[in-house]
Amino acid sequence: MLISISEALETPVSTLLGETVVESKIDDLKVISEKLEIINLQLAQRKTTRRKMLHWLLIALCAVIVTISAVLIVLNSPYLGWDYSDPETAVVGVAFHAFEWLFIRLAPIIFIGAIVGIFMTRKKV
Repeated sequence: MLISISEALETPVSTLLGETVVESKIDDLKVISEKLEIINLQLAQRKTTRRKMLHWLLIALCAVIVTISAVLIVLNSPYLGWDYSDPETAVVGVAFHAFEWLFIRLAPIIFIGAIVGIFMTRKKV
């Protein structure tokens, strides 16, 4: 019966019985600010980690572009001397030529973009 009365009056049963229960009030603002500080630190760490990862990925992209360029320069378009009467050789030769053609045109743009990205994502002192 006390439970139904406490629900109707929206008061705890202990108050109806006359007990004085001291509720430990925690400073809600302090708790919220501490939680927000932790979240802010986590977000800052995540941002730093992403920046570092992007920075090193851009450096790796530059290295890959330089490596592929060196390989293409050393190979000196070997498909130009191939016999294209064999269909398989013709397909490989055309694919090699298409790759080389696209790479030579797109690599400088991607390389410059990666260099700019490296400078933009470097650690600022």
